Amino acid sequence: MSEEIEGFEIRYNWMKFMYAYIIIGAGSLGVGFLLAPNITLNLLGLPPQEPIWAGVGYSVLVALGLLSILGLRAPLRFSPVLLLSFTYKVIWFLAIFIPLLIMGQLPSYAWLQGLVFATYIAGHLVAIPFRYLLAKGQ
Repeated sequence: MSEEIEGFEIRYNWMKFMYAYIIIGAGSLGVGFLLAPNITLNLLGLPPQEPIWAGVGYSVLVALGLLSILGLRAPLRFSPVLLLSFTYKVIWFLAIFIPLLIMGQLPSYAWLQGLVFATYIAGHLVAIPFRYLLAKGQ
């Protein structure tokens, strides 16, 4: 379902899909990392991680998942959650993935994360009402 608000197209179904995708992906992964970090790391083939800073990242994943539950009820009101999810993934590609790839130091397990992040970025580009969010006078 698409709706026009103040001349801006809002794709509510896409927004809800992306909230659900965040709940399933980021939320469940974050919970797995917080409750059973070693098992989750082993299942994903990831190396051990420093617990304090990794825990911050895992907590953010859970927070995104929880806020996305609210986004299912009020998609436009919680659209900054989608914007945050989109932004950190783009930054990760630009600051981490691409430089490591260019230097030939990209670990093999990063390819799956890159692929998953690319699907999120593509979905966010369709779902996020950028023109509405960035319009003056809002």
